[in-house]
Amino acid sequence: MASAAHHGGPGAVRLDPPERLVRTVGAWEGEAGRVWLAELPDRVGRHLERWGLTPERVFAAGGQISMIVLVRAADGTPAVLKVGMVNRETEHEHAALAHWDGRGAVRLLDADPAEGALLLERLQADVSLRSLAEPKAMLEAADLLRRLWVPPGEGHPFTSVADYTGALVPLLRERRERDVAAEVRPLIDEALEVYGDLVAGPAEDVLLHGDYHHGNVLAGERTPWLAIDPKPLVGERAYDLAWLVRDRLSTLAAQPGSRAAARRRLAKLASSLEVDPERLRGWTLFRSVEAGVWSLSVGDQEDGELLLEFASWL
Repeated sequence: MASAAHHGGPGAVRLDPPERLVRTVGAWEGEAGRVWLAELPDRVGRHLERWGLTPERVFAAGGQISMIVLVRAADGTPAVLKVGMVNRETEHEHAALAHWDGRGAVRLLDADPAEGALLLERLQADVSLRSLAEPKAMLEAADLLRRLWVPPGEGHPFTSVADYTGALVPLLRERRERDVAAEVRPLIDEALEVYGDLVAGPAEDVLLHGDYHHGNVLAGERTPWLAIDPKPLVGERAYDLAWLVRDRLSTLAAQPGSRAAARRRLAKLASSLEVDPERLRGWTLFRSVEAGVWSLSVGDQEDGELLLEFASWL
C-alpha cells in the first residue's frame, strides 16, 4: 500500500518532502541534510507499511527538520506520522512525549527513535496559539507550561541545560569573530558573561520542553491545547520560559515602545510563573543572542538581526 503511494500509483498520495523542509534542511544541515532528504520518501513509506497506516496528505507547512504526514491507522483512527532528522536536539523527543503521556503534550502512539519516526495523535494542525490574541495566548501558554514542568524521572536520558548550552558557547565565541559586525560584539560579550553567572547558580531539575512558543501549541480534541515538537532538556524553568518572552517578535518589534513592551512581558511572565525575573532576563538574553548569531551564520539575515535587536532591549 505505502510503496504504491510513494511511487505515485493512481490516486496515491505523493510523499515528496515539502519545499520548506527542503529549504531549511539544505541550509542548516548541508550535505548530510541532502542525503537524508533523498532517502526520506522511502523511510516514510517503510513506516507507513510497518505501522499499517494509510496516508491522507503531506502537511506542507509542517516541520523545519521533519516531514509530517496526516494518516489513518488500520482501525480508521486519524493520526500523524512525523519523520525527522535525528540530532542532539531531537533524539529524546519520543522519551519526553512518553514521559508526559498526553498530559499537556501530544500523545505518542508509537516510535522508532533510531529512524526519527514518531506516530502521534492527530491535533488541529492549522490551529496554534498564534490564532489567539496575544494576551490570551500568553495566558494559555503559561498555563500549559505548568503541566509540562515535571520531575524527569529516575535514570532519565535527557541532556542538562548546562551541558547543552555549554556546547554552544565555544561556537558562539567562534562566530563572534567571524559572522557578526563589530558593533554586535559587546552584546555577545554581555550574553556570555550573564551565561557564566547563570550556570554557576543553583540548578533545578525539571523536564523542559526546550522550544516552547505559540507555534508549538496546537488545538486538541481531548483538551483545548497541547504542546508539540519538544527538544527536551532538564534544568531550570527560566530557560524554558525564555523562548516565550520573544514570541511574536516581528509584531513586538513593529509596535511603538517595543523595548518597554518586551521588558513588561518579561516581568509579567516571570511573575505569573514564579520564576526569578533576573534569571529569566539572563536566559532570554543568552538564548536570543545565540539564536541570532546562529541565524546570521546560516544566512538568515532578517531573523538574526531581529533577535539581536530584541536582545539589546532587555
